[in-house]
Amino acid sequence: MRKFNFNRCVRYDATGKARFHSMAKARLRAVAKLLELSPGDYDLRSNIAGPAVSGEITLHTNHVYVQVAQPFSGGPDTGILIRTCNGRDDFCGGHNTFAPLALLNDPAALAVLVDKVEQGGLRMSPDQIRTYAQAAGVL
Repeated sequence: MRKFNFNRCVRYDATGKARFHSMAKARLRAVAKLLELSPGDYDLRSNIAGPAVSGEITLHTNHVYVQVAQPFSGGPDTGILIRTCNGRDDFCGGHNTFAPLALLNDPAALAVLVDKVEQGGLRMSPDQIRTYAQAAGVL
């Protein structure tokens, strides 16, 4: 799988935003497949949003919610949000676990992390996730 720069700013760039959404959806679809989910077991949504933000792409199952968006602030890379949920109508869910966008370039490593969150409600700090991503070779 070819690497994609998910951190390249797509604000005020409609073409870049469309590519960001397309690539993120493809990677989340790969994560769903690695988690052995059938198409009816999850929703995959894309909210383009306004020009000043990246919008978000969401993989939502009955037990876990994964949302991808470029962080608006210049702070740490927290572009992937993973949390447990109680059905596909639950948009608040459990505790937030954040991961760097670069993890989208390794769907297998992201799937392992998603599974850990789903199975145990794993909570990791951004520094712990960064260490995990470095060990997976994506940072």
